[in-house]
Amino acid sequence: MKEIAGYLPAIGQEEFEYKTLTFTGKHEKLEVQVPLLTKEQMDKVVEKVTLASASILKSMTIADIVQIIDKVIEQLLDRTNGYRQKAEKLLPIVTGYDGELVRIGLTSYLKTFRKQNLQRFLIEDFGNPLLLDDFQPRSKRGFSKAVGPNVTAQIWAGNVPALPIWSLISSLLVKSGSIGKVPSAEPLFAGWFANMLVEVEPKLADCLAIVWWKGGDEERERHLFQQADVVLAYGGNETLESMKNRVPITTRFLPFGHKISFGIVSNMSLDSRKAWRTIHHAAFDVIRYDQQGCYSPHVFYVQKGGNVSPREFARFLAHELEAFEMRYPRRALSIEEGAKLVEWRQKEELSLFSNREKEVLGESSGAWTVVFTENEGELSPSCLNRVIKVVEINELDEVIPLIESSRSYLQTVGIAVAPNELFALAELLGKAGVTRITGLGSMTSPEAGWHHDGRFNLLDLVHMVDIEHSAEEYAEGLASYVD
Repeated sequence: MKEIAGYLPAIGQEEFEYKTLTFTGKHEKLEVQVPLLTKEQMDKVVEKVTLASASILKSMTIADIVQIIDKVIEQLLDRTNGYRQKAEKLLPIVTGYDGELVRIGLTSYLKTFRKQNLQRFLIEDFGNPLLLDDFQPRSKRGFSKAVGPNVTAQIWAGNVPALPIWSLISSLLVKSGSIGKVPSAEPLFAGWFANMLVEVEPKLADCLAIVWWKGGDEERERHLFQQADVVLAYGGNETLESMKNRVPITTRFLPFGHKISFGIVSNMSLDSRKAWRTIHHAAFDVIRYDQQGCYSPHVFYVQKGGNVSPREFARFLAHELEAFEMRYPRRALSIEEGAKLVEWRQKEELSLFSNREKEVLGESSGAWTVVFTENEGELSPSCLNRVIKVVEINELDEVIPLIESSRSYLQTVGIAVAPNELFALAELLGKAGVTRITGLGSMTSPEAGWHHDGRFNLLDLVHMVDIEHSAEEYAEGLASYVD
């Protein structure tokens, strides 16, 4: 099979070079052709997107833009739609994830961008979304307006299918043109989304471009970054640090790097009626996209004193992971990933000789691994791919000193605690550096309007223009109706 990826605005009679990326699934091979532009072609694309952003996007109302996005999302949620069918068929080949897990994940993810949720995005960041359309009165007198960039350059990672549409939609909501670079690991969805936008509203044809180049091509990155107003990038911390050096000092750089997330389970959630639900949700957070997201758990801290002990929690969790493996098999690992998993597991098994309270659970194939321990609780990343550690704790607040060394990397905490425990624990976690607290089973599904890594999705992209009261007052003095 062959598929052409990306999206390009019309820039005249140009012959674009396409590189072929090859993916092998369980039963078939897929060749994906991605557009590789010369510097001269990129200049023309940037110019086209810049002009269209200023003349088309910024002349549209925010209500119109929300309506267009909602129509595209409605189509993508329809499983009879051609693009949705391609996504369900091709994304498992490209990513290696189980087809049913991709289908469920897409539906859950796409619902985040329905009209009502987009309105939540806007309200969360702006309070009054009309700030994006016109100057609005301020409570302290004067007026303000939010102005988005003409061009946002976006560098995407490929660890989670369809990830790019989050930043693409954010850019559209602030009326910014976008030039996005798709990752080699998942080059398809962003281009499909761009094509669907243009089919719904042809006026957007020149407002965005989806391209590709091989990761680490510093010359191409530097050339694009010099022409962008904002650079938004996902990736490893070292990659982002290197990228930062290629962004002009006058250009806003918004990096999203590696983060670490974990779960906390109160003994209140481990009685005979609630324990299975708690454990099932914990297992789902582990298997969803094989822990590749920054919001996926690496450790569960489980409190003693429930009807189900922390050790039993680990064993039941292993059982759930085995059941999920039968229904949603883990993707095939690369040689490097497989080696890391073997090394990680061997290290844990060797430590059994010095720690008799420790337990390592998992089948010989390594499709999943659960490690239980009572006294090795400091938060550290697993090797991913359904590998999880369960740590026994006496009190919930014991977690805080265990996560201190990871403060700058903390993101999501999935919790199963009682109402009287929630806010006291959240207060401690917030002070420790955590930016998102959610229920178990929802760790990999952020709600609309969440503050990604504690920041704003939309406000970070705009600049505010203020008309102070003195300017208004001065203008009044020059009005034609003044005596």
